[in-house]
Amino acid sequence: MTPPLPLTIEDAAAELRAGTVTSADLTRTVLDRIARLDGGLGAYVTVCGTEALAAAEEADADFARGRDRSPLQGIPLVVKDVIATRDAPTRANSEVLDPGWGGGADAPAVARLRAAGSVLLGKATTNEFACGLPAEPAHGGTARFPFPRNPWNPGHTPMGSSSGTAIAVSAGLALGGLGTDTGGSVRGPAGANGHTGLKVTFGRVPKSGVVPCAFSLDTVGPMARSAYDCALILDAVAGHDPGDPYSSPVPAGRYAEHTRGGGADGIRIGVPTRYFLDSPLLDGEVRGGVLRAAGELARAGATLTDVVVAHAQEANDANNITFLSEAFAYHRKNLVGRWDEYGRSTRELLARAAFFTGADYVQAQRVRALFRRVLAKVFAEVDVLLTPVALTAAAPIASADMAAALTRPGFHGLWNAAGLPAAAVPCGFTATGLPLSFQVVGRPFGESTVLRVADAYQRSTDWHLRVPPAAREGVAHQSPAHQRVAHREIARSSHTAREGAG
Repeated sequence: MTPPLPLTIEDAAAELRAGTVTSADLTRTVLDRIARLDGGLGAYVTVCGTEALAAAEEADADFARGRDRSPLQGIPLVVKDVIATRDAPTRANSEVLDPGWGGGADAPAVARLRAAGSVLLGKATTNEFACGLPAEPAHGGTARFPFPRNPWNPGHTPMGSSSGTAIAVSAGLALGGLGTDTGGSVRGPAGANGHTGLKVTFGRVPKSGVVPCAFSLDTVGPMARSAYDCALILDAVAGHDPGDPYSSPVPAGRYAEHTRGGGADGIRIGVPTRYFLDSPLLDGEVRGGVLRAAGELARAGATLTDVVVAHAQEANDANNITFLSEAFAYHRKNLVGRWDEYGRSTRELLARAAFFTGADYVQAQRVRALFRRVLAKVFAEVDVLLTPVALTAAAPIASADMAAALTRPGFHGLWNAAGLPAAAVPCGFTATGLPLSFQVVGRPFGESTVLRVADAYQRSTDWHLRVPPAAREGVAHQSPAHQRVAHREIARSSHTAREGAG
């Protein structure tokens, strides 16, 4: 009989150290869940079961000999299939990309996860090249790549492009993992699937070994059930990498320690109404969820301040122009020679950038610089901003329209344009049972504060601990109170492993 699956990395780490579960048993439990549930969810494009069990047995042997690499030791994780790993091809959900892309080596972020002792289960599905919408085989997709579905309602989108990692976390097909975020691709799926996801400061986590989407925007970030779990992953993967020209030399923080470093007491939260909460396109249930979350944080000791974030729409437009232009530059040759091999959504989206001029791209960079100056003034008065993650909860799959999304108000891309950290945090459900989420945005390299605010909210709520009904069997019941107990169990191993890191 397989043991019940702990909900969080924190809980699993505590159980591993208490000896109530082994990494091998934990990994078998997750692999069994993947075999039973993933056929209808499409989270995985590749499952590396043999390699995962070997890594789990190595983690158990390390525990037995007294070697504790990090809180991630023995924890089953998944990696988005635009990030290179040595034990699986990297396909980016595309017939165009050479499956040998990455040269059979781990990306630095993956190497760091392995050095921390984690167990990598395989590669998670994604939108094609992290931009185009996936298609079902009956509508032009390919059976080679699974079609991702939201575990809360399979008729609704899981959002993208880090859809597979998000589905896996939500449904208990992994305890956490890595996604990438260029214009919302960590936060959108995390919000749509009801767990936590962190877009890091640009340059905080190395992105070499990652299939490019937009060179000046791409980030690699953690996705997990809780903010504290995200902090544990970030502790392992953050930091400078000399092989990545975009990697920042700013020293990494001690994220898990600081996430639990004082709650919301004394935190100044800016709540921008203009653009973010007054849009006629903003769903009322989303707005209500965000405002209730703000009230909960105020009761936890935060100070709420109404602020204005000027040029928000212009910044979002600048991100779209930058993203499409840089993606088009990367794909231009293949679009000319292999047009029909791209999915319809991907090629049509990328081709839009052919109509941008060099002047458009330059103006977008000027807007990005202006927006950073605007935000510097805002963050002189507050510690974080609180906004919606999206205009609505997860939309029906049939209504997904990437081109239309480019013309609507957006709450993701402007923070990519500015290079800031931002987290999606669950805050309830719609009347039809779809997850709601709010966003915490911080200063450059302010991941610790962003995660601290999210953790403070999660210690008094349990939205992030909810599991989709179809995936509840075999999952351990938890409550917010468990987090403080589990934290004490793994505090002694909260250092960051670096041996073998890229």
